[in-house]
Amino acid sequence: MDRKDLNDLLWFLSLAEERSFTRTAAKIGIAQSTLSHTIKRLESRLGLRLLTRTTRSVGLTEAGERLRQSLAPRMMEIETDLAALMALRDTPSGTIRITLSDHAYESLVWPKLRPVLLEYPDIKVELDRDNGFRNIVEDGYDAGVRLGESLEKDMIGVRIGPDWRLLAVASPSYFKARPKPLHPQELIQHRCIRIRQASAGGTYAWEFEKDGQELRVRVDGQLTINSSIPMVDAALAGYGIAYVPDDLVNDHVAAGRLVAVLEDWSPPFPGYYLYYPSRHQNSPAFKVIVDTLRQR
Repeated sequence: MDRKDLNDLLWFLSLAEERSFTRTAAKIGIAQSTLSHTIKRLESRLGLRLLTRTTRSVGLTEAGERLRQSLAPRMMEIETDLAALMALRDTPSGTIRITLSDHAYESLVWPKLRPVLLEYPDIKVELDRDNGFRNIVEDGYDAGVRLGESLEKDMIGVRIGPDWRLLAVASPSYFKARPKPLHPQELIQHRCIRIRQASAGGTYAWEFEKDGQELRVRVDGQLTINSSIPMVDAALAGYGIAYVPDDLVNDHVAAGRLVAVLEDWSPPFPGYYLYYPSRHQNSPAFKVIVDTLRQR
């Protein structure tokens, strides 16, 4: 195979990923007509139709999909090997962008990164606190932090924290005039401090589980906040029941400043994971981040 044949395959693979002649040509840095001519030449040489073209999109035929599946893992192996070779001479440097919730930031990520980053002045970290579910590839992030139950299957996941659970709490003063809920459905009779889901645009329906029974309760209340940390302050101030990570309120409950309810309906679930595409795993700077955050 000569260089021209290899380029044809590489350009086809890029087109198969982008599904657009315009975006692919811009990504490669060639004219769209050159790309179109190259793909037609490849199809002619193989004697197979690889693409289905419409005015709006580009799709793959069965033959095109088989070729993509054959090429993609081999090219990834080559990229991984080249990255490993480059890592032999590279020092940890560059910018790492991570999207994560406010709770993950406060409880795990920043406390672990803070002392280590001083040792690596050439590593720049951008921490985007966002409680929604971001597509890290489309949105240009190197990694994200999510609960173990929410990881995407095509991502590498590294556990960075212990199991935890959500806990429904309110101030003693709030319960002076109201009975404590004994079942999640009774929450609809209470003032609750809701949290908005940035990705969905609506408020989070509180999730509970007991003896294999799962419940989702759509609560109501005076306050809606998009961060779990100020929800604790609102609960302490008597604005209602908050449903927040237990590590944020355990000390308040132990000291009597907050009262926990429905604890038997709040089992623990897998804690936070750092997740990322495989192409980042050989970056020296990224390895520092992963090794720092990994749960010991």
